[in-house]
Amino acid sequence: VQLQASGGGLVQPGGSLRLSCVASVRTFSLYTVDWLRQAPGKEREFVGATTSALSGGTINYVDSVKGRFTISRDNAKRTVYLQMNSLKPEDTAKYYCAARYYSSSQYLAWGQGTQVTVSS
Repeated sequence: VQLQASGGGLVQPGGSLRLSCVASVRTFSLYTVDWLRQAPGKEREFVGATTSALSGGTINYVDSVKGRFTISRDNAKRTVYLQMNSLKPEDTAKYYCAARYYSSSQYLAWGQGTQVTVSS
């Protein structure tokens, strides 16, 4: 599995961005894809996930982004999206997508990361 993340940039507080994560694997629907982020000097943080079709294809989020971020996936395009609205300066971080098979806790692949900067 290989992942390619894109869509980051500089945005003002209250603005929006959409990140994309494209996978190379044909059986993409069987993979759970997590979004994580890491700000300078901070620990990597789980943002949200879209689970494998085998796990019901559920979506979940960390509390700090609920109501502002939306994860979606298009299995035909092998792509997962992270729509980020009402962005805050504390959302500034490098965002990564990572794939794990079904409900495994082991990541099989990471995207290269895309920088999101929220600043006026």
